[in-house]
Amino acid sequence: MAEVKFGSTLAGDGHPVYVIAEIGINHNGSLDVAKKLIEGAANAGCDAVKFQKRTPELCVPMDQRNIERDTPWGRMTYMDYRYKVEFGFDEYSEIDRYCREKGIAWFASCWDEEAVDFMEQFNPPCYKAASASLTDLSLLKKTKDTGRALIISTGMSTMEEVDAAVNALGRKNLLIAHTNSTYPCPVEELNLRMIGTLKNLYPEVPIGYSGHEVGLATTWAAVALGAVFVERHVTLDRAMWGSDQAASVEISGMSRLVSNIRDIEKALGDGVKRVYDGEAAARKKLRRV
Repeated sequence: MAEVKFGSTLAGDGHPVYVIAEIGINHNGSLDVAKKLIEGAANAGCDAVKFQKRTPELCVPMDQRNIERDTPWGRMTYMDYRYKVEFGFDEYSEIDRYCREKGIAWFASCWDEEAVDFMEQFNPPCYKAASASLTDLSLLKKTKDTGRALIISTGMSTMEEVDAAVNALGRKNLLIAHTNSTYPCPVEELNLRMIGTLKNLYPEVPIGYSGHEVGLATTWAAVALGAVFVERHVTLDRAMWGSDQAASVEISGMSRLVSNIRDIEKALGDGVKRVYDGEAAARKKLRRV
């Protein structure tokens, strides 16, 4: 059975779908917005929220640092913008406290090795590696060496690159998320049958889905196809400023997403044919032979 422990929670085959609300940088550098998103995700029934952690001087290429862009805080260089939306120790300490208060787990995608060291002080239940990091084997190994479960995302990657990452990391304590890295992703490029392909290739690894499409139906379809965890970006308003907002789900949508996932889990059953008690009266009345 493919299962992994997230802190005190088991995720994988035979367990409820683990639902992750990806806050990412949709907080736009505001702790108040982050807390509203945490509260909304908790109220919606999500199991965890996820952030992104970068060390800007390690993650921003030299040729992009001084490129200017318009932001809600005025025109500034890309480097200054990256610092503007990056939370530090004080903010994450409050996020840690607030998530405990709301009864929801939290973790992060770390984009560099210093970010892993930073996040370790908060004892997260797991980590996620972004699709952009799939070929950064040094970062993946650093993250996996913490001993915590690691989700690797597979957008914009070849099957050879996915296999190389799995072989480098080993299959223990590993989860794989099928995804497409277009924001938002056209439905015809979602290729949800890859969930089954990955389950067949790596039967001992929990396989999930990270969606960047508009709408919820295709994420429900991913669950029906066997995804044991799902991740969707969450926002207060899809019209907010930010590159990920348009491919995100508002709080009301996240509530519907989780509620219907739970219904789908019940509806899938165990695949064993039986006559249910509720059918007894109809069977007695309608069967003639």
